[in-house]
Amino acid sequence: MSKPYHVAVIGLGAMGMGAARSCLRAGLATYGIDLSATAREQLQAAGATAVMADARPLAEALDAVLLLVVNAAQVRKILFGESGLAAHLKPGTGVMISSTIAADEAAALAHELAELELLMLDAPVSGGAIKADAGEMTVMAAGSDAAFARLQPVLDAVAGKVYRVGSEPGQGSTVKIIHQLLAGVHIAVAAEAMALASRAGISLDLMYDVVTHAAGNSWMFENRMARVLTGDYQARSAVDIFVKDLNLVADTARMLHFPLPLASTALNMFLTASNAGHGKEDDSAVIKIFDGISLPGMEGTA
Repeated sequence: MSKPYHVAVIGLGAMGMGAARSCLRAGLATYGIDLSATAREQLQAAGATAVMADARPLAEALDAVLLLVVNAAQVRKILFGESGLAAHLKPGTGVMISSTIAADEAAALAHELAELELLMLDAPVSGGAIKADAGEMTVMAAGSDAAFARLQPVLDAVAGKVYRVGSEPGQGSTVKIIHQLLAGVHIAVAAEAMALASRAGISLDLMYDVVTHAAGNSWMFENRMARVLTGDYQARSAVDIFVKDLNLVADTARMLHFPLPLASTALNMFLTASNAGHGKEDDSAVIKIFDGISLPGMEGTA
């Protein structure tokens, strides 16, 4: 019988929880790491080998670590902070960073991990909670052949499609950032269209039905505007996530001296929503920036 493959999933939010469950279904010895006791209890009930708030006590047992936290600051704190995990991992451990971070930050993390003889895959993901839970995320990965080989069991467990973007960490993050340009603009323009329909007195249910059966549809319109129809702004991906991601888009464009008029407008829309107090709500709440409209579950803002 082959030796079990041990993976710690750090960050049990919507995507991380789904990824951890997918690792469990794939037969990997899966550990869940999160500060939330509720999240840990949920994964324990799903059959996790163990759950805890700190991965350091099990570092020597791990073959791989999958990080699905919010931003680069959290990634760096987990790996290299005062209670950093990286120094406790055995040489050859695979570290798969699937948070959306800047390309130069991914490259720097890879260099620091390599100094500890750890193998990093710059591997941001997409697909949302449903795809994560089904083990069908899209992964945009960059790293050495050795890193891909070490993390193959994790990739097999969590991904429906893996794109090998290149060998240099940072390349995967660049592809994800460009993808987030589209995702953020699609949500913003979907909100704009539905807000215009409301102002024009068109039923939002009718507008949604027309668009989702016509050429103007997009996955983001169909997914996010369904939440607007029910007035459900509980965050799956928060407004402030797109403030972060579209700022990464803007930083990338500035570095390349490249104009992004639509992405800049979308960023300002999400910033406006955050400034109005909606930063922790679902990103579909960007529709709330428009005055003079009525939305399901809310008093009109006119």
